[in-house]
Amino acid sequence: MKTAVSIPDDLFEQAERLARRIGATRSGLYSRAVREYVARHAPDEVTAAMDRVCDAVGASSDEFPAAAARVVLERSDW
Repeated sequence: MKTAVSIPDDLFEQAERLARRIGATRSGLYSRAVREYVARHAPDEVTAAMDRVCDAVGASSDEFPAAAARVVLERSDW
């Protein structure tokens, strides 16, 4: 879909430099940026994707990953 948006000049220049640096087209850069922004603001979709991954991987009978995760979580500041 083709669309037109208005953004501040300084943001446009930053985006142009980034697109050149990563070898992306302007459209590609803006598409990636909007896709990332939408994903960050759609927690239900992230949760659903994580659930699909967990279902695909399945439960592990190996207790080491659970023990290692427990140690990491206990050391983390919440």
